[in-house]
Amino acid sequence: MMSFIPVLGLLVCIKVQVFAGSTAVTPVFVQKGHDVLLEVRKDDVPEKFVLFLWTFREDVLVTFTPKSEPIVSERYTGRVEFSVENYSVKVKNLQETDSGLYTAQVTTNKQRTVAEYSVTVQDPVSPVVLTVDSVSRSTNLCNLTVTCRTQDSHISSTFTCDTQTCSQEEGERSKVTASGASLQVYLVNDSIICNHSNQVSWTKNQEQTKIWNFWPRNCGSENLSAGFSYCLVKTAVFSVGLIIMVSAVIGVHLMETFKKKNQEETKKQ
Repeated sequence: MMSFIPVLGLLVCIKVQVFAGSTAVTPVFVQKGHDVLLEVRKDDVPEKFVLFLWTFREDVLVTFTPKSEPIVSERYTGRVEFSVENYSVKVKNLQETDSGLYTAQVTTNKQRTVAEYSVTVQDPVSPVVLTVDSVSRSTNLCNLTVTCRTQDSHISSTFTCDTQTCSQEEGERSKVTASGASLQVYLVNDSIICNHSNQVSWTKNQEQTKIWNFWPRNCGSENLSAGFSYCLVKTAVFSVGLIIMVSAVIGVHLMETFKKKNQEETKKQ
């Protein structure tokens, strides 16, 4: 009981003491309901120390003292695991209220901060749905306007296609949603992609929309066929050339056969 009193005194002093030493803050993003492992470099912890603490805001998570078992604060019992080998801690089942600054502090003749983590707990992003708003035709171009919609936001963009290629011309390409996530719409290999992501999760539209699927139905099949006219001409020329060449070979063969037959009949006479 007597040995606990000096430790308690140290804890009280730490609350009001100006810390000596500091370290860079490491940002960490964790998905809601998952765990986070907070570590310190073993070289930063001296072999002989008086007290080692992990704190969250004003709360103490774990207390390490030499030759004593680590003590987990009552409110974190069952939620915190620790290692006496490297003084790391794992905080389990994080919720949004667990976002904040986690600090590791070691005390020898003075107190020093050896690790700091700025933890942000985020929900996974909601699904994103792609809808086609309109398809219009102007001259030899087809304009396709789409919207990517999530639970709390949406983004619209227009793609313009000619007979050969498509490009993203108007509207938004990306935005930050109200929840801090990123919402993007873009074109990959003729497919329109909606991407919804944050630092802990990402999702995209389930069905990839091939942009060419809207061309013949909504912009006129004559425009689509025009894009393939050159290919059709090449195919026709090749086919005609092949027929002529095969016919020539057959003709030469027949002439040779007919010539040999006439020569044999002449010899017999």
